[in-house]
This record gives sequence, C-alpha cells and structure tokens, in this order.
Amino acid sequence: MSYKAEYIWIDGTEPTAKLRSKTKILSDGDELPVWGFDGSSTNQAEGHASDRVLQPVFSCPDPIRGGNNVLVLCEVLNIDMTPHASNTRALLRPIAEKFAGQAPIFGIEQEYTFFDGTRPLGFPVNGFPAAQGGYYCGVGSDEIFGRDIVEKHLDHCLAAGLSISGINAEVMPGQWEFQVGPVGPLEVSDQLWIARWLLYRTAEDFNVSATLNPKPVKGDWNGAGAHTNFSTRAMREDYRAIISACEALGEGSKPLDHVKNYGAGIDERLTGLHETAPWNEFSYGVSDRGASVRIPWQVEKDGKGYIEDRRPNANVDPYVVTRLITDTCCTGLEKDGLV
Repeated sequence: MSYKAEYIWIDGTEPTAKLRSKTKILSDGDELPVWGFDGSSTNQAEGHASDRVLQPVFSCPDPIRGGNNVLVLCEVLNIDMTPHASNTRALLRPIAEKFAGQAPIFGIEQEYTFFDGTRPLGFPVNGFPAAQGGYYCGVGSDEIFGRDIVEKHLDHCLAAGLSISGINAEVMPGQWEFQVGPVGPLEVSDQLWIARWLLYRTAEDFNVSATLNPKPVKGDWNGAGAHTNFSTRAMREDYRAIISACEALGEGSKPLDHVKNYGAGIDERLTGLHETAPWNEFSYGVSDRGASVRIPWQVEKDGKGYIEDRRPNANVDPYVVTRLITDTCCTGLEKDGLV
C-alpha cells in the first residue's frame, strides 16, 4: 500500500512569500525523505543551477485527502544542505533554543479576507456595502459571508491536529480571523503556515480566494493584521515582567527594527486609525487597541499574563515575528533580572 505526502514550502517571492506544494507517493512505513524542486520557478534559484532541497520539519494528517495521507511542511535548503536565503525558519531555531528556558509561548490571530474574483466576498457588484461595524462577530446572511468556508477550514485544522483555538468574523464583509496557539515559537509558526495552506486549499473548493493583504480595500475599512500574543514564564507570574517586555519592545531602534519586518504594506495599515497605532510611533497601554502593544485588562487585574503586539500585518512571516519578539523581550527580561 502507499500514501500521499503533500510537501509544502515557503517560496522566495518578495516582498511577500507564497506557499507552494506538490505530492509525493510513498510506501506505507516509509519515512519522509528529503526531496527536490525547481527553484528557478519559485524565485529561489537561477535556471543554470535550479535544484533546491526540501527538508521535512513538521507533518500532520491531511484532512482533505483523509486516510493515512499527510501534509509535510519543509525547510528549503541549498544542495550543500545549508539553509537557503529565503529560509527564515532556520534563523528562528537558534533563538528559540537560546531562550527555551524562559518558556516563551505565542498565540497568533490570523486575519484574512475572502475575494470572489476582484471583489471582497459580500461586496455588491456596484458600489459598497453598509459601513463596517455590524459585520464583526455578526450573524445572518445580510452581514456574514463565507461562513461555510470558515467552518470547513476550522474542521480541517482540527482534523490535522493543529492548535487552532478559535474563529470569528471581522469588521469588513468577507473578512475573518482564526487563532493558533498558545504554543512555542517554532510550533506556532509551523502550524500557522499549515493553517494558511489549508485556508487557501479549502477556499479553492468553493471557487473563492483568500488573501492576507493588509489593506484589501482602501478607504474607511479596517486592514488585516496578525495580532501576536506573547508571554514567558516570568510574564505569566509577575506583572513587572509584563512592563519589562513592553519597555524592551519600545527601546531604541527596536520599534522600527520590528515594524520593517512585520509585513509588506504596513504603512497602509498602521495609520493611527481603525484600531491601529501609527507605524512610526511606539506605545503600550492597558486595554488600548490604539496602542502598538496592548496589555489586556485582565492581565493588569491579575498582575500577570501576556501582551498583544498589534502591529504585525496579516501577511507577516510568523518565523520572523516570533524570532524578533522572543529575542527582544527575553533579552530585556534577562537584563532586568526578571528571569
């Protein structure tokens, strides 16, 4: 007997990488081998030396094909088995290992927008729908569009064993969110990439596309983000560590160092409007959705918990955002003697 392994990887498209995948047939009992692909077709090589290597790093059941078939997330390597320049997971690994003793965990809120052709799902053929507001966590066919796709995607994520923790409709028609975590930096990033692949693949069956464009509709509409919730063991025990992490994120050049790596088009979304802080300013506050970093009210009340970095775009690379936050906050906690 044989099974199907869908090899999935992140390509070299700039400024925002795309997901690619292809199917390998393996015999039952076979381990997942390294494989290859044409990097000249994925912006990861030139035609005269096009071979690139797929190194499996995470696998889970394939909820679409079912049976004993699997989804296989891979790192991209050069033929000498060194990480390819587009392989951002390789940069996260040593940071995750360095600060593993602080037990950092993440929950990422992935916003996205369905499109029917060139229009957001739910937008009329001519003109615009009613202003945003009623769509958020709404119910009813006059305000909710794409729920059948969202529910199928949720079922697929659960069947794959991903740490999916919730879904909700967002503030614009056809705009939704799912959450992954809380789990460690490598785990949340791997699972978010698989969940994204499942989102695109599920929507494909409904002849609808899903986009992570951070500003899918210009004008008076919310953008799409990937709000990133973060804590360490110290933060989960001591409010002083909460403040230390916020201060570390705002120190020196850190705000701009982070923002420039939080997804292409971030200046279009982080304008100071629509529940965002300006991209070139840093702030934090309790229960403040207009701050760069929000401290939930219950965290202040309990004197411990987590923080929410509201700046990352929907199209952010999770390997990059978790690496930056882990490195900055954990280093700050060490410096402040709160580890």
